[in-house]
Amino acid sequence: MPKERLPNISPQLREQILKEDATAFSKGLPSIRHIRLVIHEVIFGTETRWGRGFDVVLLWAILASLVAIMFESVPDIRAKHGELLLILEWFFTGVFTLEYLLRLWVSEKPRHYAFSFFGIIDLLAVIPTYLSLFVGGTHFLLVIRAIRLLRVFRILKLVRYIKGAQLIGAGLNASKEKIFVFLSAVVTLVVILGTLMYMIEGGENGFDSIPRSIYWAIVTLTTVGYGDIAPGTVLGQFVASLIMILGYSIIAVPTGIVSVEIARASDEGTGITCPRCGETEHFENARFCHKCGEKFVPNE
Repeated sequence: MPKERLPNISPQLREQILKEDATAFSKGLPSIRHIRLVIHEVIFGTETRWGRGFDVVLLWAILASLVAIMFESVPDIRAKHGELLLILEWFFTGVFTLEYLLRLWVSEKPRHYAFSFFGIIDLLAVIPTYLSLFVGGTHFLLVIRAIRLLRVFRILKLVRYIKGAQLIGAGLNASKEKIFVFLSAVVTLVVILGTLMYMIEGGENGFDSIPRSIYWAIVTLTTVGYGDIAPGTVLGQFVASLIMILGYSIIAVPTGIVSVEIARASDEGTGITCPRCGETEHFENARFCHKCGEKFVPNE
């Protein structure tokens, strides 16, 4: 099959199709392998016009389905246009179900996609509609489709944001032990402060138990301040003032810990090149490509 008759796909995929299906192409008939590769390029690829177009259409479909779900939750709109909204819900569910099945079919490793983040989200995006046939009210869980809007990062090719998210993840992972120690210290502190306020204030001011006093200490330490409980004694108000000031300093501690680890992680980028898409600048301990998801084979 001549190259000009192939869809607008990447050069790598074009050559792969021509090599693997030379016989079928020479007859002008696309093989199953050819169809799967082309669909894979359209559904998973963002480097081609068709791939980007598919993702744009998919995002608009997700947005439209979310709007329909939101409108259905409004009693007046549901009373007037309930039948139309139900038709739209099943239409979008059918579209997303077909998309999910196609992704499974064209994936080289269907299980890897099925248990990936987007694979699970894609499945959860259609399950509630089918559950609504047996359990009432579950169709409102379809708002989980909003998570699928994360695909906008692929469309806009905001790789720098994806890398930034990886830096944050690496920073959190590297500082998890320090954060655990910090949180343990905070828990100990709120227990002590809550018990102290229980002894100072007593039940007449709302501090009628140690657990409730600990709740007040957490709310005050995090500078939320609901106002449902407030100290009435001078000593209690003094302690509360100290806790409020302490709360601001406590917020700065985990921020500093994570910031240091993020800065350290940003300096650990390597020149590891993905054998599939050619992306570089992966972390030293990276197991998958942050762009295409290709698994790296460790060097022996």
